[in-house]
Amino acid sequence: MSDDATYTVAADELRQLIERYEHLEAERKDIADQQKEVMAEAKGRGYDTRVLRKVIAMRKRDKDDLAEEEAVLEMYKAALGMV
Repeated sequence: MSDDATYTVAADELRQLIERYEHLEAERKDIADQQKEVMAEAKGRGYDTRVLRKVIAMRKRDKDDLAEEEAVLEMYKAALGMV
């Protein structure tokens, strides 16, 4: 196998990897645009999008970790007279 053949194979493989990555970037942009549309729709219907984002983030977290954090938050708020 000559060096030219090796270079051609490597170049083709590299091109394929780059094109796959670029395709995924385009898909990610499309998804981000769709997410913005959903939030715009929610805002148009009167929902607080900041709170929606917090709820979405909370749903991704482990329930036990979230419960522990909420308990500590309540304890801190109580200590500061915020409840």
